[in-house]
Amino acid sequence: MKELIIYIAKSLVDRPEQVSVAEVPGDHTIVLELTVAKEDLGKVIGKQGKTATAIRTILSAVSSKMKKRTVLEIIE
Repeated sequence: MKELIIYIAKSLVDRPEQVSVAEVPGDHTIVLELTVAKEDLGKVIGKQGKTATAIRTILSAVSSKMKKRTVLEIIE
């Protein structure tokens, strides 16, 4: 799942070398923290958060298939 988020984020931004994802495991949930360059933050979030919502939808579909719960946090 981490690789999927990295691939999607690198496809959206102007500075793909600054994309990183940290995985924070919890008891029942895995939190993925996405960090991008400050000027690329708007591209990852999108208008009214639609791009971020779409990424989260894809992530939830993949994680439910793997019988896990995953949350994406976009770090400023």
